[in-house]
Amino acid sequence: MKIMSKGKYVWLFLLLAALFSNTILYQTSVSGWILPANAQDVVLGSLIDFMILMPLFFMLYKQKFSLKSALLLCASGCLLARLIIPTELLAPYSSFVWGVILIEVMFISLELLLIVTFIKYMPKIIKEVKQSSLPTVFSYSNAVDHFAKKYQIIRIICSEGLMFYYAFASWKKTPREGITLYKNSSYIAFQIMLIHAILIETIAIHWFIHQYSIVLSIILFIGNVYAVIFFIGDIQAMKLNPIHYQNGTLYLSLGLVKRVVIPIENIKTLIEEKSVLQGKLSKDTADFIIKDLEKVYPDIILELKEPVHVTYFLGYKKVYKRVAIRSDSPLQLKEWLTL
Repeated sequence: MKIMSKGKYVWLFLLLAALFSNTILYQTSVSGWILPANAQDVVLGSLIDFMILMPLFFMLYKQKFSLKSALLLCASGCLLARLIIPTELLAPYSSFVWGVILIEVMFISLELLLIVTFIKYMPKIIKEVKQSSLPTVFSYSNAVDHFAKKYQIIRIICSEGLMFYYAFASWKKTPREGITLYKNSSYIAFQIMLIHAILIETIAIHWFIHQYSIVLSIILFIGNVYAVIFFIGDIQAMKLNPIHYQNGTLYLSLGLVKRVVIPIENIKTLIEEKSVLQGKLSKDTADFIIKDLEKVYPDIILELKEPVHVTYFLGYKKVYKRVAIRSDSPLQLKEWLTL
């Protein structure tokens, strides 16, 4: 398991390589040069890529293994194969492919039922968020946990909802009082630069790829639009949600990327030794540090009595025993932590 964990980005590379190579093979003019007259063996190999290898690579990358995930990923891979591989080449396997897609439809129907249940509670969730004195990134997730069950699909929808809220509906909001994480960094400038780069890339490359593969160009366009919305929402979430202290609890968020709730009484030690702060962070340390153009280090590391759950974008959670923080007001933060 340790070997798989160390090589997690190798699995991501293999996943993207398999997806990219199959897309190039079937959606560009390369297919005329490579595919033989009888291409059924090649198509079978591609189906194995989509339904077995790519789902396996994804689970190895995420370090999460379950029968449900395997079935869903297999069915999703089959659906993706249906979109990428030309119909005439896929015809001999059409019955099998549609059977697997039917399994995917059944799973999606169950997930949609959960979504409908979640929507039913939405007015109550919004009302509780408005009445809460906590930052929205925390009050919203608390309200969802209160009124709806903690299914992964619900957590994903909540994260997407927060992203769209901050990207489009938060511009008239005033930042709450607290300790910011980004003002002494080039975070805003870097995010804006990324947005500009994506917009230019969308305009320049999208039409070029469109000449060779409509499917690939559409996927690229949707991905780029989503990325721009995410970066805009992340900037707003970062501005509107500084470190918040309330009732002996620290509410800490890094934009939309991750957040954590730390009761002050759960803090065992404040680590301030320069040698430790400038050393390599351990794997059980969650970092709330804005990456900058130059190497930056935390101002303080909180060693906790009991591990805490850090919630990432799309609702994924991971347990950490330490939390490293770099803020714009380290002295004020230390005062909060030692009250």
